[in-house]
Amino acid sequence: MKLLSVEHLTKAFGGLTAVNDVSFHVDAGMIKGIIGPNGAGKTTLFNLIAGAIRPDAGTVHFSGEPIHGLSQHRIASRRIARTFQNIKLFPHMTVLENVIAGRHTRTKATFIAGMLSLPHTMHEGAAAEAASREILDLLGIAPLAATEAGSLPFGRQRVVEFARALALDPTLLLLDEPAAGLNNHETDEIAALIRRIRAQGITVLIIEHDMSLIMEISDSILVLSSGQRIAEGPPAEIQRNRDVIDVYLGAADA
Repeated sequence: MKLLSVEHLTKAFGGLTAVNDVSFHVDAGMIKGIIGPNGAGKTTLFNLIAGAIRPDAGTVHFSGEPIHGLSQHRIASRRIARTFQNIKLFPHMTVLENVIAGRHTRTKATFIAGMLSLPHTMHEGAAAEAASREILDLLGIAPLAATEAGSLPFGRQRVVEFARALALDPTLLLLDEPAAGLNNHETDEIAALIRRIRAQGITVLIIEHDMSLIMEISDSILVLSSGQRIAEGPPAEIQRNRDVIDVYLGAADA
């Protein structure tokens, strides 16, 4: 079943077309990888899907409903979460507080209700904390709950960012280069976490430069170059594709 459908998506900035007539879909329950050289349009494509920018043309449908042109908040409320290449935690808040902050779209209490500590607000707060602790346990970082996020090593901060995204209770998780800046051991841990997340019934769409990681975990891979789709298919097929070899991995000798 198609969970996410992108049709003829196009976005230009001045004279540069960053995403050019790109179409693809993501089936529910899969891990879909997106690769391509620098400047291929990968992050722009993510920003279009997540509502950070609006497309010039084309459509994005999620669970059969159009989401192109909606605000980031409204798209997040549809249960689409994302992480960023540059980690965006609240460094002076604890790990648990960062994850609880990620549940804001799942709560109904108003700011005034929170200030007055009304019973339903206190119940929501307790439920948010309990759900957040479960996520920390799932990702293996429960002992870090009371630790200030900014004091953690980079690799642990990346896992906290995963946890905060999961706090939104997403159906679709967008991961923007989750292995960036990580060593081989940390990258292996990220691969295991992504599989664990998929096992929870969450569909994953991932941009990544680490070819070993993307080939290992992806069910299907989309390849972009200069804003255009040049190939799509299972990892083994992508590895043999001559266009991918020429454009992304470097032309082979004749």
